[in-house]
Amino acid sequence: MRADLEYASILVAPDADAAAAYGDRHLDRAAPEAYDLKIAEEFYQRALALDPTQKYANHQLARIAFLRNELPLALARIDWQIERHGEEIPSSYYVRGLIEGYMENYEASAKDYAIYVVHDPTNWAATNDLAWVLLKANKPKDALVVIDKVLPTWPENPWLLNSKATALYEMGRYEEARAAAVAAARNVVNVTPDEWSRAYPGNDPLIATKGVADFQKAVLENMHTITLALQARQKDVR
Repeated sequence: MRADLEYASILVAPDADAAAAYGDRHLDRAAPEAYDLKIAEEFYQRALALDPTQKYANHQLARIAFLRNELPLALARIDWQIERHGEEIPSSYYVRGLIEGYMENYEASAKDYAIYVVHDPTNWAATNDLAWVLLKANKPKDALVVIDKVLPTWPENPWLLNSKATALYEMGRYEEARAAAVAAARNVVNVTPDEWSRAYPGNDPLIATKGVADFQKAVLENMHTITLALQARQKDVR
């Protein structure tokens, strides 16, 4: 019913920014009861129909395409956005970095994440995503550098600690890796569905509980892998 009133409002008083704001409501975790990618998409498209230069609509449509795993479309939309607005909207580089990362274009992804991090240097999620693509590109030393820049601000963040453990493990520093993995496991039990939703904006809030459980499982599995590697090394030394 609320969406019907929103549609009617735009018909009576066409306004691109208002249409985009309605789109945000159906994509934003702040209103989980209203979450609906299809409705959000329709409002962003209406915003562009009313004003092709609307500032955020293509950015948001790129996010929706990404969430649907329509990666070429997502990339085309965010490229269009960046061509027109550039670093005026730094988060568009974050979105493009994410899309490129999932497309396994790790070098381009790292460059875009780095642009965003300049604008938001203590953002743990962006830093963790930058570390993720660096790890995928087999650059664990570089990943560790970016993590250690931000970790003092977020010393109990399980995402950063888990990524640090992986970087150290890939560098063969198993004892340090296990210490980071244990810290990640100790803190991941405190992650709430709301925190998970903040870490993965745009995802359906209804899957947040499962998302937390999957993340907790991944952290424990990482700790187990590192522990086995450390034990094997200690056995070889003996």
